[in-house]
Amino acid sequence: MPDRAPQQVDRQLPTDEARDLISLVRDIAQREIAPEAAEGEDAGHFPREVFGLLSESGLLGLPYDSEYGGGDQPYEVYLQALEELAAARLTVGLGVSVHTLACHALAQYGTKEQQVEHLPAMLGGGLLGAYCLSEPSSGSDAASLRTKAVRDGDDWVITGTKAWITHGGIADFYTVMARTGGEGARGITAFLVPGDAEGLHAALPEKKMGMKGSPTAQVHFDGVRVSDERRIGDEGQGFAIALSALDSGRLGIAACAVGVAQAALDEAVAYATGRQQFGRPIADFQGLRFMLADMATQIEAGRALYLAAARLRDAGRPFSKQAAMAKLLCTDAAMKVTTDAVQVLGGYGYTADFPVERYMREAKVLQIVEGTNQIQRMVIARHVAGPDSR
Repeated sequence: MPDRAPQQVDRQLPTDEARDLISLVRDIAQREIAPEAAEGEDAGHFPREVFGLLSESGLLGLPYDSEYGGGDQPYEVYLQALEELAAARLTVGLGVSVHTLACHALAQYGTKEQQVEHLPAMLGGGLLGAYCLSEPSSGSDAASLRTKAVRDGDDWVITGTKAWITHGGIADFYTVMARTGGEGARGITAFLVPGDAEGLHAALPEKKMGMKGSPTAQVHFDGVRVSDERRIGDEGQGFAIALSALDSGRLGIAACAVGVAQAALDEAVAYATGRQQFGRPIADFQGLRFMLADMATQIEAGRALYLAAARLRDAGRPFSKQAAMAKLLCTDAAMKVTTDAVQVLGGYGYTADFPVERYMREAKVLQIVEGTNQIQRMVIARHVAGPDSR
């Protein structure tokens, strides 16, 4: 079969600077990330050196203020960079999205003094973050979390367990939601916890279906002491901060999903145009051509939706509904497109000799993380039809 290079996505970018940025991201993705992706995932290797390179290149803080080491980029641009990274290797794309999520609380709700002290290292100093909201008994019902933070003079003592934490055990800092007051959403406060804090330790990483290079683990807080200077926002504001971060984080997941789907389509097209059956390429057969057409259409629709939501965010307009829609549509599309890519390759698609089986396994988790797609439907319905009357 001929070696067919994937076609570059025809991107709508607002500035020449943005076009140069995406070219840089694409170059790093193709030169430093993609060649090692399959082997790294098989070995369960987390590419910390890649995140160091991204930090040195100014790519770990793209949507944040340049005053603190960020890239001053609109979400419209940041998400397209994320898509390129995820297409090369989801462990990297999702890792950048999670790191961006972990920085959100401090960047948006921290005091000036906190931002000056911590953000430069978080955005451009080689640090890697994690976001701690879910717990073993509170996933979709995040407001019922049980991890506690108890005031002790000028400090807080945090005790509890967080679950499903991307970068658990390797992160340099954790943005942690903990209960400081009564039951429900209003009793939760946000904290910035250093990764080397005494009493903080991670369980062994989960054994997962896909994304084996990205560590996901429970993180235990056994009397972890942090100063009140590391409390982010007001007491009781933590759940609102968490929801604000998740609206933006869902757009990151949507962009990652489109990246994985695009990679799967590229592989399917390359195979279909090179594979000969009955004396001609299988891409000539109408049934398969229609599959490729549907795959391409779903990807374009997903990309358009996440960009529309990003532009609302960049304009300072409400975007929660559109973020949920983008996360829902893009991740469902990624699951469908990657499954179809396996079908296009037939028996070869089911083997590890081609990457589409990995894309399919990876796409599944995107329908689950940062709010399952059932939760996204609840969010969308609330915007469309109002609150549930029960």
